[in-house]
Amino acid sequence: MPERGLIVGKFYPPHRGHKYLIDFDASQVDELTVIICQKPGESPPGSLRAAWLREIHPEVNVLLIDDTYDEQDSRVWAENSIRWLGAAPDVVFTSEDYGERFAHFLGCRHIQVDRARQVVPVSGTKVRSAPLECWEYLEPPVRGWYAKRICLVGAESTGKTTLAQMLARHFQTIWVPEYGREYSAQKLAREGGYFWRSEEFAHIAQTQCEREDEAARRANKVLICDTNAFATSVWHRRYFGERSPEVEKIAAAHRGPDLYMLTDVSTPFVQDGTRDGESIRQWMHQAFIDELTEQQHPFVFLSGSTQARVALAVDWIDELVEVDCLF
Repeated sequence: MPERGLIVGKFYPPHRGHKYLIDFDASQVDELTVIICQKPGESPPGSLRAAWLREIHPEVNVLLIDDTYDEQDSRVWAENSIRWLGAAPDVVFTSEDYGERFAHFLGCRHIQVDRARQVVPVSGTKVRSAPLECWEYLEPPVRGWYAKRICLVGAESTGKTTLAQMLARHFQTIWVPEYGREYSAQKLAREGGYFWRSEEFAHIAQTQCEREDEAARRANKVLICDTNAFATSVWHRRYFGERSPEVEKIAAAHRGPDLYMLTDVSTPFVQDGTRDGESIRQWMHQAFIDELTEQQHPFVFLSGSTQARVALAVDWIDELVEVDCLF
């Protein structure tokens, strides 16, 4: 008979201490089940934590349950665990003192792993309090959730791309280029002009979100975004004179940045072969102010020379990162 193992925990959030525990436990049994306990209002939510663990440990069976039980009642937890599993496990693994009592009610062996947290000195509490300080203990999908996202928005030819590149170099991280610009160049070459369809903006917004989320996993604590789906909704208004419920739905469903940086229109307009909005830069600038304010997005202005804008942006980002690292 294959030997079955069990781990029960919050994994709030998963970190490399959990990874060590699961990897060790999986090597000891034929089948390992991890039960994740979730409560309302947790961030990141249980569904996301379960998805992360399934990605990090595809060989493990991950179950998500609603935690409505007394944490100290090992008998109730054991009875429910047997019900969730369909049978008692052969061994339960914990890093806690309750393990022996829990195993007693399960009727199985108990193996305690790294109770003193010496192998991987981190905890879920510390990660939630200062995730950037715990960066080395987080796997890519978890890093993607906690990376500080900075989004540059503004009218055409206001230096967003240049700033994104310079900020990425300063913070030794990566930046997300504007997919709409790439798409526009392809469209211009293919069609010879900008004959836009509303559904194209939904495609641009969705692709921008996907590229941002992928890049966040690879970022070094800070991710610089040259536009996002929110900005795409403003561009839809610019071309069609009306809102796009579909684009705005995509933007609302996506995780917003920790800070927007709005570039002003004092920079000279530079034609790169794809731009057509020189005459309405001031309208676009005001549209961004109105939308950011109405939707209560956190934002700051970047003005002055390129170097002055970089200095302002660095100060704002440093402040954001510093607050996150306090523990």
